[in-house]
Amino acid sequence: MMTKAAVLGASGGMGYSLVHELIAKGYEVTAFARNQSKMERLFKGKQVKILTGDAYEEEDVLKACEKADIIFHTVSVPYPDWDKGHPAIMRHALTAAAHEKAKLVIIDNIYAYGKQNGKKVKENAQKSPHTRKGRIRLSMEKMAMESGVPYMVLHFPDYYGPNAENTLLHQTLKPASEYKRAIYIGSLTLPREFIYTPDGAKAAVNLAEADHAYGQNWNIPGAGTIRGKDIIQIIRSETGKPASVMKIGKGAIWVMGWFDRNMREMGEMMYLNEEPVILSGEKYESAIGPLPATSYDEGIRATLAYMRKE
Repeated sequence: MMTKAAVLGASGGMGYSLVHELIAKGYEVTAFARNQSKMERLFKGKQVKILTGDAYEEEDVLKACEKADIIFHTVSVPYPDWDKGHPAIMRHALTAAAHEKAKLVIIDNIYAYGKQNGKKVKENAQKSPHTRKGRIRLSMEKMAMESGVPYMVLHFPDYYGPNAENTLLHQTLKPASEYKRAIYIGSLTLPREFIYTPDGAKAAVNLAEADHAYGQNWNIPGAGTIRGKDIIQIIRSETGKPASVMKIGKGAIWVMGWFDRNMREMGEMMYLNEEPVILSGEKYESAIGPLPATSYDEGIRATLAYMRKE
């Protein structure tokens, strides 16, 4: 019998890649998000059931997860809405998983780890988040632990890739794909970690298929670290033009925060551009095998090509 999977937040960066990975592996997939026209555009011609609705509404989430064996929770909300939005949506996902007796795969970021002093972070690292957003993420993890639902939490670094629009690197890559002036948030010389979303989706599905992986946290790192200046060099090589890039630091974010609440909220997370959290993938590789790791050169080129086709 074909395994059924529901992807909540299917129109986002990781959700989009998860849907494609699940289809490729023969799953019966329900893709759930808010925007009908965007979903139809993203998954045109694909063997996927599209359901639109509001993740804030429990009934909509229950409908999206009907008869699912595995639920992938990838829903993101704007920074200003985190306090109420994320806990509410997590409750709905847990309720749906309990109702369907399904497994829940929670796609998470690195905020709950807080500052980690430059060492590669393993899953047993103490989580003492010093930011409000990190504390919200940690509270969501505790909700899953106390729910009785079979769950796993997957920690990812910042995304880039096809349809990964609400990301730091999108601000660099999208204008560059159109030969426009781009911005880069943070230091151009500090090595940081990013994950190519198709790689993240492959790792997530591999873990979801392993019964022993549930009830645990898993770190999914990218293909090493890269400096902003090296990203710019890849862009220049791909486009054949000298990329015009404006670097934006903490001071500029602080000033913009006076006029834009999203920017004000971003200021809290700017520590990651000064003290990056780098994930260790040792646990995954010991339990599952080699991590999917597309090189930055190949991943950035593929992302730029996707953007040009939009």
